[in-house]
Formats: sequence, structure tokens, C-alpha cells
Amino acid sequence: MSIYTLRSPSAVESHDFCTAKVAVLMCTYNGESYLAEQLDSFERQTYANWALVVSDDGSHDATLSLLNDYSARWGAERLKVVGGPKRGFAANFLSLTCRDDIEADFFAWSDQDDIWTDDKLEVALAWLQTIPTDVPALYCGRTQLISELGEPIGFSPRFLLPPGFPNALVQSIAGGNTMVFNQAARDLLREAGADLVLPAHDWWAYQLVSGAGGVIHYDPEPKMLYRQHSENLIGSNSGWTARLVRLRMVFQGRFYEWNEQNIRALESMEHRLCEEHLATLVRFKVARGQTFIRRVLGIRLAGLYRQTFMGNLGLTLATLLKKI
Repeated sequence: MSIYTLRSPSAVESHDFCTAKVAVLMCTYNGESYLAEQLDSFERQTYANWALVVSDDGSHDATLSLLNDYSARWGAERLKVVGGPKRGFAANFLSLTCRDDIEADFFAWSDQDDIWTDDKLEVALAWLQTIPTDVPALYCGRTQLISELGEPIGFSPRFLLPPGFPNALVQSIAGGNTMVFNQAARDLLREAGADLVLPAHDWWAYQLVSGAGGVIHYDPEPKMLYRQHSENLIGSNSGWTARLVRLRMVFQGRFYEWNEQNIRALESMEHRLCEEHLATLVRFKVARGQTFIRRVLGIRLAGLYRQTFMGNLGLTLATLLKKI
């Protein structure tokens, strides 16, 4: 784990907040239904030094027309639209994050159909700027769930255990739509590259930043409204229905497949992993291929954990069934 000196918020000079630039990285695909509400929430941000880059993955509705309207009003320096790789949401976000023509001090991922609270960027930067610039840092958090009509319908789970690599290997604790990260974290993502085959860009960011000795902050206070609707590629993991869906995925081997993809990606960046986290990764990889007793003991030795009691039961079940 990296050793660094944490600056208190009071030690961060006020001009830091004025001069630090945030690149908001949004990916779109046929998002006309809710896009304007998200764009309007950017405009209301109490932290104003941001610019939006949108990677559109081939929309054939009015998404591009809507973006062009906002670009005409905000100016080209405030909103830029580029073409996506058309290989799914994870590839789109990684492609956008790795672009050479985007320069900023901090980076915020955004979906096309959510709504940010007015202070989302301000709160994220207040924490991020306490971290030395050479230490990879990732802010993420809980979300308030809303319906298609924007009505409150609950919250994502509130996790209490500290985030870390042994957790990241077996659980993604926050959506990419909550994530804001510094240049050091972005450098890691760019070095890893945009062509990795991964289940999700946000889970990858959690694994890579924590594995490289970076610092993760999970904010239990929601700073965005996460819209739940039929077109969501990945919805919230809140509620028994979501738990049953994920349990079915375990039985179908999806969790095993995702772990295979993540392990291969981490191995390509093992030169950036801390010694202790590399050892954890090796134990995890070896244990997955062992016989029953050795597999169970190996997973325990690796120190892997999920954030809740039910989550750890699911992890145990996946280990017993060799679905991990």
C-alpha cells in the first residue's frame, strides 16, 4: 500500500478549486429521452471549471441533434462530441478516457440518463485535492434511485467496509456514473489501454487503482440520481430481484467469466500492482483452479471479501460451486 501525506481540506488553497479543470466524459447511445436533464444538471454545478466530451456510439435518434444544440449554446470549448468505437459501453468509456486530445486535472464519468446533484463535482474535488497528485485517487459513491419519471424510489446499498483490492477482485462497489478520478488514476487506465476485454469499466477502475496502491473514497451520501428504466444496460444492485438475477448469473457461469477477463487485464498491468496485491491476485487465480478443499482454503487465504453478509454468502456459494 502506498504511503502518502493526506492534506486536510483546509490546507487546499482556494485557487486550487478555481484552476483545476474537470473533463466530464459521457458516453451516449440513443439517449434523447433523458439526456437534456443530465446536461442541465451539469450546468447547475457549483464547481464551474469543467468541459464535457461526449463519445456517441452511433445513435440513430435525436441524441446528436440535442448535443449540437447544447454545443451551440455553451460553445465548442465547453462541449465536444466524438465518435465511439461501437463495441459496447465499457469499450466506449475506456476509449474516451484514453484519448490523447483530452487534457484536465480530474475526470468524471457520466451516463446519459442520470441527474447530478448541484454539488457533485465540488464534493468530489474537495476530497480528491487532499490527495498528492502522484497518488492514483478515485472518488465514488452511493446513488439515489429514481424512476423513469424522475420520482425517488430508494437508494443503492450503503456499504460500510473499507474499499480495497481484496474487495475489488470480487465486487464492484459503485457505478462509473459516480466516479471522479485524478490524473494519476487516468494515467493507469491509459497505460492499460482501451482494447481490454472487460465486464465493466467502473469495476476495472476500482481494481486497477486499488491494486496499484491508490486510494479509494466511497461517499455514503448520494450525489447523483440514478435513473432506473427498461433500457438500462446495468441497473442498481438494490433489492431481492437484483440479488436473484445475480445469483442466476453465478449459476450460469457469468461471474466466473467476468473474473477470467479481469484477471487477464490485471496480469497485463501486474508491473503496476503493489507486492501485497499482486500476491493476492496470484492466490485468487491459483485457488480458482484447485479442488474443493484447496479452493475454499485458497480463497480464504487471499482475504477476499464482499461488502455485505448476503454478498459474502454468495461469494462462498460461488466458491463451493467452482463458479468463481
